Amino acid sequence: MVRLLMSTVAFAGLVATNAFAQSDDNMTKLRGMQSTGTSMDFRTVEQTGDYADQLRANLEDIELPSGFKIELYAVVPDARHIAIGPQGVVTFVGTRKQDVWAVTDRDKNRVADEVKQFAPSIEFAIPNGVCFSKDGFLYLAEQNRVLVLPAAEFFYESPDVAVDEVVPKGELIPVEEESFNHTARVCRIGPDDKLYISLGQPFNVPPPEKADLYDRTGIGGIIRMNRDGSGREVFARGIRNSVGMQFNPENGDLWFTDNQVDGMGDDIPPGELNRATEAGQNFGFPWYGGGTVRTNEYKDAEVPAGVVQPEVEMAAHAADLGMDFYTGTSFPQKYRGGIFSAQHGSWNRTEPVGARVMFTPVNEDGTAGETEAFAEGWLTDSGEYIGRPVDVAVMKDGSLLVSDDLAGALYRISYGD
Repeated sequence: MVRLLMSTVAFAGLVATNAFAQSDDNMTKLRGMQSTGTSMDFRTVEQTGDYADQLRANLEDIELPSGFKIELYAVVPDARHIAIGPQGVVTFVGTRKQDVWAVTDRDKNRVADEVKQFAPSIEFAIPNGVCFSKDGFLYLAEQNRVLVLPAAEFFYESPDVAVDEVVPKGELIPVEEESFNHTARVCRIGPDDKLYISLGQPFNVPPPEKADLYDRTGIGGIIRMNRDGSGREVFARGIRNSVGMQFNPENGDLWFTDNQVDGMGDDIPPGELNRATEAGQNFGFPWYGGGTVRTNEYKDAEVPAGVVQPEVEMAAHAADLGMDFYTGTSFPQKYRGGIFSAQHGSWNRTEPVGARVMFTPVNEDGTAGETEAFAEGWLTDSGEYIGRPVDVAVMKDGSLLVSDDLAGALYRISYGD
């Protein structure tokens, strides 16, 4: 029996080793523009049937301002962050598992016709963060690697894609800091044409002995680098776990959400929507657990000078994640230039809160106006989640996509159509 068990373990290890070797070999071939021989038989996701019908039925309970409607855009398993292609051909959706999905509305009826696995010749590891440059390069921030895929909207029909490593595997964070917690990265290309990536730290509140390492590497912060990976630097510090950011197109300020400390009570500390106006700012974590609420672990420690407090304090533990500025013109004037953001919903609150899309207007001076709920109803009166919004993205026609990793879906919110 022992020999059989050892043989089984050895076989499993051999299979894993061979899989990693195959993945590395495929990356080498793809970087050399060579075919990998990967099958053209893509995994696709059924877009009709009972499951899709039930998701449509669930949307009947979502409350929106007058004149708006929400519809199922696509069934997308584990749907997390969204990158809409600059050409409007394909929308790419990351996950916290191993898949990236390519979503296509071929007939342009504002409902996806096809959802299929993207780049099956590449083995991804928590490919949550997807973002496009204006010139059509898709960047993909994994747990511990960053890839760039030129012409992704062209190559998505093939299992093989043009790809290169911006940050090689194991170099985004030190390998010994890889964790099961706070591993979902997000990325954006800034107005300076640099790549920005958030690096959540793995703890609820980190121990002091991690401070120097995290300060140096940007863990618990936002880093930026040239698009080829050179010139890496820490842009912002004092951030617990940001899973949503976007640049204000009017003035270049970087806004980002932040998830705050758990276990301090139902109503503290608040979630955060922050604004970085320059490089080098500190946003207060771990001295503050959220807003001006001090953490128990650091309550006697001296707070760094010049800590930037949040622009908006959100409901405690609502889990504010993805966000986008509304750059379209099809929504009423009050929404133009403002911020839509997704609340994933609480896990450690005696009365759940969140699971909704929020709207925050932005004033002419670049500050935040008063935040309000925009779309809600994924959390029922009985405290049951029928969906958990993750990210939002403005489509070329001015409608708003919302991802949901519980239901595995993308929803489309439109006005007056």
